[in-house]
Amino acid sequence: MYDLVIIGGGPAALAAAVYAARQKISFIVIAENVGGQTAISADIENYLGFPSTNGPELSSSFEKHINKYGVEVKEGEKALGIQKSGKNFTVKTAAAKYETKAVLIASGKKPRKLNVPGEDKLSGKGVTYCATCDAPVFAGKGVAIIGGGNSAMDAALLAEKYSNKVYIININPELKGDAIMMGSIRKSRKVTVFNSSLTTEIVGEKTVAGVKFRQSSGSEKTISVQGVFIEIGYIPSVDFDRLTQKNKWNEIIIHDDTEHFVSNLTSVPGIFAAGDVTDVPEKQIIVAAGEGVKAVLSIFKYLGSQVQGY
Repeated sequence: MYDLVIIGGGPAALAAAVYAARQKISFIVIAENVGGQTAISADIENYLGFPSTNGPELSSSFEKHINKYGVEVKEGEKALGIQKSGKNFTVKTAAAKYETKAVLIASGKKPRKLNVPGEDKLSGKGVTYCATCDAPVFAGKGVAIIGGGNSAMDAALLAEKYSNKVYIININPELKGDAIMMGSIRKSRKVTVFNSSLTTEIVGEKTVAGVKFRQSSGSEKTISVQGVFIEIGYIPSVDFDRLTQKNKWNEIIIHDDTEHFVSNLTSVPGIFAAGDVTDVPEKQIIVAAGEGVKAVLSIFKYLGSQVQGY
């Protein structure tokens, strides 16, 4: 029986793990990968203490930090379900069942799929959801970025370092997000933006050969590219959680109990949540790390007192 099972491998989960290790409670981390979405982020310039870094480097620092404390990570395992029995829980993976007194869900979000013909067929064959991982693969080739927000612009600016031509296909009338990135996009000679354009198909037999889209005028257009980066947002990774209350975006609803000075509570006593998987509106690496710490500090109080109702 563990005191705590942490589900997730991103900044919220790992920050909580550092604090849990220092408190010497009995716990494990269940993570498909260490770093979470941070590991596939490009340039990062707003994480305190790291004026200029990137996702892989920051994730490596996270891993070194948890390794210093000997944190046990069940890497490569995926949570499949949580069962409640009295005040305790069982977290199931394909490999094992872990009994625990408390659970911290910090599983983050996963890329949203486009759901157009050719996407699944060509996934891994030119279709990717990680520009940071795969941009170098398309050196000297043409790529399309599907999306119009910060993640799409970030992917485009990364891709232009390698590709000879970069297209942004944006369903909205204009790009939205960081003004500095938008300025860089406008100045780039490699990036062409198609606004008010709906992607209808990813073309190719064995590998990506092009993208079809419909413009606001109704006209159909096909561009020749060898890579497609889908950057249309993320959805909460909560398939395994059928216990806690969610909002309309399927994010876990969390709240505070000011009477007992605890936070990050879910609708289920003993289950806490932190980071991008929750309804906290600010989806930032540094915010997620702070939320993970808040949650685990409350878990220490919960384990120590088992006060009814939180």
